[in-house]
Amino acid sequence: MMQLRRILGIWIILVASWGAYLLSRNILAVSFAPRDTHEAQVQFALERGVPALIGVLASIRLPYPSRAFDMAHCSRCLIPWGQYDGLYLIEVDRILRPGGYWILSGPPINWESHWKGWNRTRDDLRAEQNLIETVARSLCWKKLVQKDDLAIWQKPTNHIHCRANRKVFKQPRFCQTQNPDMAWYTKLETCLTPLPEVSNIKEIAGRQLAKWPERLNAIPPRISSGSLTGITEKTFVENTELWKKRVEYYKRVDHQLAETGRYRNLLDMNAHLGGFAAALVDDPVWTMNVVPIEAEINTLGAVYERGLIGTYQSWCQAMSTYPRTYDFIHADSIFSLYQDRCEMEDILLEMDRILRPEGSVIIRDDVDVLVKIKNIIDVMQWDGRIVDHEDGPHEREKILFAVKQYWTAPAPEQSQQGIKTIS
Repeated sequence: MMQLRRILGIWIILVASWGAYLLSRNILAVSFAPRDTHEAQVQFALERGVPALIGVLASIRLPYPSRAFDMAHCSRCLIPWGQYDGLYLIEVDRILRPGGYWILSGPPINWESHWKGWNRTRDDLRAEQNLIETVARSLCWKKLVQKDDLAIWQKPTNHIHCRANRKVFKQPRFCQTQNPDMAWYTKLETCLTPLPEVSNIKEIAGRQLAKWPERLNAIPPRISSGSLTGITEKTFVENTELWKKRVEYYKRVDHQLAETGRYRNLLDMNAHLGGFAAALVDDPVWTMNVVPIEAEINTLGAVYERGLIGTYQSWCQAMSTYPRTYDFIHADSIFSLYQDRCEMEDILLEMDRILRPEGSVIIRDDVDVLVKIKNIIDVMQWDGRIVDHEDGPHEREKILFAVKQYWTAPAPEQSQQGIKTIS
C-alpha cells in the first residue's frame, strides 16, 4: 500500500474537505470543479484557504503539465471515465507522475451494495465498472485494491513493459506530435502520452524525485536532464537563493507579509521556477504558481517537481477563479511581459477582481512601468508606494507595494452631488 508523503493531487470533492484535511498532514492538494453544477465548491474551498480552481474535463487538456501530480482523486464526480475511448482517463494518465495513483470513490464502485440507492440497474453499473477496468488496463495501470466504496489504481513507473505488451493491453496508440506539457487550449486526444525513455524496467521515467522536504530545493529532473533550454543546475540554485533574499527584503520593508495569519491564499503571476513560493514554504501560506503561456520557457513542470502547485494562464484573459479569492498577489515583470499584448489597465482590473478587500500586492518591474501603474491604482483606490530594489537605488527595477482598500460605492444622491460639483 502507498505511503503518504508530499502528495500533490487533483481532488474533485465536496468543498475540498479532504484537501483541507490533508493540509494538516503537509500534503498539498489542488481541488477543481466545474461552474455549471458545482460552482460554489471552488469558492467555498478558497474561502477556507484551500487551493482550488474552476475546471472541467471536457474537450481540452487540464491546465497542468505532464507528470505533475502524485495522485488524482475523484469522489462522486460522475465523470464518464470509460466512455469516449477512455479520453478522460487518458488525460488523468498524462498529468500523473510515473508510479502515481488514481483513486475513484462513488459510482460505480461498490455498486453491488448501492445500486438501488443510485436508481440504476445492476447491469448498467456493472457495465460501467467493467468499461473503466478495461480502459485502466489499456493504460497499463495496475489495480491495487478495491475495498468498500474505494478503488485505487497505479500508473506504471515506465512504459517498457507497456510497449512490449501492446497487443495484450489493447492500449491506445502513443502520441507522436503534441508536446505533453502543452495544456492551454490544447485538445484532448485518444492517444497515450509516452513517458521519457529508460534503459531498464526498474528505472523511473523522468528520473526519481527526492522525498519531501528535500524535494523543494533538489534540482528538478527537468532541469538536470537539460530539457529546459537555458536553465541549468547553477541557474536553479542561484534563483532559489535570489528569492530567499528578495522575500526577506519584502518582509523587512513591508511588514504585512511577515504577519502570521494575515494571508493564506497567495498568487504568483509569473512564477518562473517557483522561487517566491519556495522562500515562503515555512510560512502558513500556500502559493498558486502561474506560468504565463507567453513566457519564453515553460517551467511549470519543474515547479511541480519541486513539490509546489501551479497552473497555466494568459493574463490577457480572466483567471478561472471567483472574485475576492486571493489574499496576496505577487507580480514579477508581468507588465513588461505583456507590453504590446494587452492593456495594463485590464491586467490591473483582473488583479483587483480576484484580490480580497485589504489584500496586498507586490509588483516588480522597470521604474517607468511602475510609475504608470501607480497612477492607475490611485484611481482604483489602492494605497501604494514605490520603493527601491533590494540591491539599491541605482537599479532601474523598482518594487511597488500596494493594498486594496475596503470601500463601497457612494450613495446615488452623493454621486449626483459630485456630478454637479464637477460640472
